[in-house]
Amino acid sequence: MARGMRVAEVRVTPIAFRDPPLLNVAGVHEPWALRSIIEVVTEDGLVGLGETYGEEVTLADLLACAPALVGVVPFDLNGVRRRINEILHGHDEAPAMIPASGTRRVNVAFGAFEVAMLDLQGQFAGVPLHVLLGGAVRERVPYSAYLFYKFARHHGDSGYPTDDWGEALSHAQMVDQTRRMVSDYGFGSIKLKGGVFEPEYEIETLRAIRSAFPDHPLRIDPNGGWSVATTLRVLPQLDGLLEYLEDPTGTLEEMGEVAKQASMPLATNMVTVEFGHIPKTLALGAVQVILSDHHYWGGLRSTQQLGHLGRVFGLGISMHSNSHLGISLAAMTQVGATLPNLTYAADSHYPWQVDEVIAGGKLRFEGGALALPQGPGLGVTLDRTALAALHANFLACGIRRRDDGSEMRKHQPDWQGARPRF
Repeated sequence: MARGMRVAEVRVTPIAFRDPPLLNVAGVHEPWALRSIIEVVTEDGLVGLGETYGEEVTLADLLACAPALVGVVPFDLNGVRRRINEILHGHDEAPAMIPASGTRRVNVAFGAFEVAMLDLQGQFAGVPLHVLLGGAVRERVPYSAYLFYKFARHHGDSGYPTDDWGEALSHAQMVDQTRRMVSDYGFGSIKLKGGVFEPEYEIETLRAIRSAFPDHPLRIDPNGGWSVATTLRVLPQLDGLLEYLEDPTGTLEEMGEVAKQASMPLATNMVTVEFGHIPKTLALGAVQVILSDHHYWGGLRSTQQLGHLGRVFGLGISMHSNSHLGISLAAMTQVGATLPNLTYAADSHYPWQVDEVIAGGKLRFEGGALALPQGPGLGVTLDRTALAALHANFLACGIRRRDDGSEMRKHQPDWQGARPRF
């Protein structure tokens, strides 16, 4: 092994960045979104980057695992996972926004460090990360517009200027939001975050968007906010309107009941969230599209493995997103470029974020897609001034665990977040 290749230091920096008041089945986004930025430093001074959740559970896991990775060779990913598993084995509490599962915390921690190790591997080899993953089958990865009903501003003094998207509660306001997404970024697919209003109201929003954009595929994601009875009731209204229906109900069994009568594919990032769920998913015929997320599926190579299983079993593949910055988007794009059956444009919250932690500012969607970042590894580097500022936000904001429900009750004191809501 060449001298200087071993890991000398692992740094984990929690950050907070501005997030708009976006509505969803769980409530409304708080003013600050949390992330963790990972730096894996080799003896020669190379720095591999990762990004993942910043809530207290994940942050504690990352900080617990980081010292155990000193001395590892970045190519020894099995060794990295073994060390993480030894520390976190037996923990099954999931971070706030991740469906609970017995291996979830290991997958989240490993996924974060794996991206940083792969970034280092690319830098060692002098090639982009997608080359290490087998090479790109596309030079540009398509993404979808991600629409949200939203308030005009956060409750009280959020400590920063109001976002320039404005209120989006009516059908006309949502059409205007769509126009801006398509005009500014060129997105060719449109996803609506549902579970906020009565399903019939949200379907009317979809119809208004379809009238304005007749050729754009549409999706809606109620995040398990509908009961089986409600979903079956509204299915006829969705016939011919949707590219897919994402997570209308909250369990695999319920999705299986809906799938028996649905004319469109059902998609998920909630009920099939690890490899052990796939046999039951197939047996029930519950899901036709899996939205991968390397942050909790266990990294980029696991995402590729999921893609391969999709080819074997005839499942569509796309990618899920949560509030994130450029390191995560670069990783999504690097792996997305290698998936032959990335059959649907990937989700991304990225247009909603105004802060950034990578040098050179925000990555840019053009024609609804993101070109592969240039340079070895991930192709992005840290802006250390921005990192320090976002870390200062974390220290000052007081948020340590995402809680959309408590935030919603600031706007609507009697609000209840039990699911299904409708």
